[in-house]
Amino acid sequence: MLPTILPYKKSTDKPAVYPIFAYGQPVLKQIAQDIPADHPDLPYLVESMFETMYNAKGVGLAGPQIGINYRIFVIDSTPFYQDEDGKVQGNPEKMAIINAQKIEEEGDEFAFQEGCLSIPGVTGDVYRPDTIKVKYLDEHFKEHTRIFKGMNARVIQHEYDHIDGILFTELVGPLKKQRIRNKLAKIKKGKTDADYQMVFI
Repeated sequence: MLPTILPYKKSTDKPAVYPIFAYGQPVLKQIAQDIPADHPDLPYLVESMFETMYNAKGVGLAGPQIGINYRIFVIDSTPFYQDEDGKVQGNPEKMAIINAQKIEEEGDEFAFQEGCLSIPGVTGDVYRPDTIKVKYLDEHFKEHTRIFKGMNARVIQHEYDHIDGILFTELVGPLKKQRIRNKLAKIKKGKTDADYQMVFI
């Protein structure tokens, strides 16, 4: 299946807020394709993905979640590094990651309650290693290889799963899967109270 192409505008235009594709949409279960270097107005797409993510109060957003079957995602892990007064502690990451290749995951696994903008109102504990090494391109198609730890690693692992067609609900324990089954069925039918625009089957 070819990637869906969104309507792009000039870079000088205000970034768009795209609707988010909901659980049940086929694009969320497909392995995404590399985004080409000649993709039309890539900086505008990146800005719009950030705008869409912030509008939905998320910390990460992948291409398949806005209906494009490309290996691109954006993250801003700042909320996980803020104290009660909003002061940032540590080193959060705000970045676009394109055509990522996971090189290695290591370290102790830890559980964290994850959610997803494509699956509103559903959360569950997911165990992930605390370190990931990734090779990727930035929005200028410059290559990087970096190691991420802690919550930065967690956010990247979650979004990396999206471009591989994996949802966090597949990684929770069997009891939790049973408990959220009805909620997932309702979301698939368009029954959700998300306060942002979504696209259903």
